[in-house]
Amino acid sequence: MALLVSATASEGTQVPGANYVRRLRLQAQLEHLNAELLSQDSATSVLQALCDRRDPRAPKVQARRLPTPEDVAAANAARRQLGAAADAPIRRRRVHLVCGEALLSRADNWYLPARLTEDMNAGLESTDTPFGVVVRPLAFQRRTLSARRLFSPLPPGWETCDAGAFDHPVSIPDDVLEHRALLQTPDGRPFSLLVEIYTATVLAGSG
Repeated sequence: MALLVSATASEGTQVPGANYVRRLRLQAQLEHLNAELLSQDSATSVLQALCDRRDPRAPKVQARRLPTPEDVAAANAARRQLGAAADAPIRRRRVHLVCGEALLSRADNWYLPARLTEDMNAGLESTDTPFGVVVRPLAFQRRTLSARRLFSPLPPGWETCDAGAFDHPVSIPDDVLEHRALLQTPDGRPFSLLVEIYTATVLAGSG
């Protein structure tokens, strides 16, 4: 979608429509990220590409592990969605995915250790390597269950409204996008249920 905005300004004055232009850019960034996540099997690879575009010298995306409180009800619900037996071992991995010190997303991941290798399970338990990197040898596929925007720079129907109606500063919330997805092997057998919350940091110029 092409977005054309015309504006004139003299030196030392604010460009008319600057806030509206910023809203358009944020909308485009959010839609692009959402489309990338929907089209790729690895969310980590999408975030790594974002990190690299901002700074080619940036470190690899890391998964900083968080405490995982026991939640029997959520564990049982995850087993059902993964098609596992009621007594099948299941583990939970909660992480912050970061590019350097920038928090890109928070991920809550329920997975079935019996469907992974010993090395994969060890890596998930003892390292800060992102889940998608650890299980990459499985050639997994991502099946999105839901994608929900938590932030809209422009309201529904904005295309038919006067641009001046949105030419005021935009307030960006801490979280902008939520995805729920299953990871499965090429034969369609799911092994991971995850919820990802993407922060405002994924939007360039959000600060």
